[in-house]
Amino acid sequence: MTYQEVLENAKKNLAPACRVCKECNGVACRGEVPGAGGKGTGAAFIRNVEKLKEITVNMDVLYENKGQDSTVSFWGREFAAPVFAAPIGGMEHNYTPALDEAAWTKSVVDGCADAGVLAFTGDGVKDPLMDLPLQWIKERGGLGVPTIKPWGVDKVMEKLEKAKASGAVAMAMDVDSAGLPFLAAQGGDAGPKSVEAMTKIIREAGVPFLIKGVMTVESAEKALKAGAWGIVVSNHGGRVLDHTPATCEVLPVIREAVGDRMKVFVDGGVRSGVDVFKMLALGADAVLIGRPVVTAAYGGKAEGVKLYMEQIIAQLRDTMKMTGCATLADITPAKINRP
Repeated sequence: MTYQEVLENAKKNLAPACRVCKECNGVACRGEVPGAGGKGTGAAFIRNVEKLKEITVNMDVLYENKGQDSTVSFWGREFAAPVFAAPIGGMEHNYTPALDEAAWTKSVVDGCADAGVLAFTGDGVKDPLMDLPLQWIKERGGLGVPTIKPWGVDKVMEKLEKAKASGAVAMAMDVDSAGLPFLAAQGGDAGPKSVEAMTKIIREAGVPFLIKGVMTVESAEKALKAGAWGIVVSNHGGRVLDHTPATCEVLPVIREAVGDRMKVFVDGGVRSGVDVFKMLALGADAVLIGRPVVTAAYGGKAEGVKLYMEQIIAQLRDTMKMTGCATLADITPAKINRP
C-alpha cells in the first residue's frame, strides 16, 4: 500500500464527516464539533496551522555530513523520533463507523509501534473508549500513554488503576477536554482541576505523568507545582475554545519559563516533518499529531498509520540533513526564522 492509496481510501471511509482536504487546515470544517473541525469560527484550529507555516527554516549544507540521528529516549524506551500520535477517541461521535473504536485504537497503537514510536490514547464517557486502548497497550508491552479526561477525582482514580494494569510507560490527562460539550451531554463530569487535585492524581499514577492543555506560563508553573513530569502545550486542536493563540506562538515563552525542570511536548497544526523540526527548534522535546493520524487509520488501519509516521520521520531527517543537524540537539532556535 502507498500513502496515496491510504488517502484515497480515507476519502471514502471518512465521508461526509471529514473531507480529507489536500491541506488539513480547519477551513472547510470550521465549527464542526462534534466532527473534525474547530470550535465556533474555527479560528484556533486555523491559526495553529497558519502561524506554523509562517516560520521558515534556515538551509545549511556546507558541513561534513555524518548522517542524521532522530532517535530519542523517554521513559526508559528509545524511539525512532520524538513524534507521537495525539490522544483521540469517540470515533462514533466525530467521524464515521468505517472504523469502530476497537479497530481505531488497535490501528493507532500498532501502527505507531511498528514505526518505532507510540500513541497517546484517548478516553470517554463510555468505558470501552479507554479500556480498548489499554488492552492494545498491554499487548504491546506498555507502549502507549493512556490519556484520562479530567473527570471527578473518584472516577479518575478508578481509571488510574486500569491504566496501571496495562503497564503503560507513562500517563497523561488532557485537562483541555473540560471544554468538550458532548462529554457533559453524555453524562460526563469533566471539569477544570486544581493544583491540589492534580498533585493527588499524579502521586497515585506512580509513573511519569503529563498534563495536556497548557497554554500559558502560569499553567506550566502550576503543572510543575503539581509534580508533572511534563506538559503538552495544546489548545485541543482548537476544539474547546475559539480565538486562542497558536501553540507555536506560546511554546517558546513556556519553554523559557520552565527550562529543564520538566519535559515540554506540543501539538497543534503539525502536518509534516518540517513542522516537527520547527516545533523542536521552538523548544519542544517532542511533538504530537492528531487529525492526520485519523486519516491514516481510516485509509489503511495500522499499515496506514505506520506509513504516515514513517513519512513524517523521513521528512524530519531530511530537514535535519538540509540544515546541518546531525542530532536532535542541533535543532536550535538559530535554525529557524520567526516573524
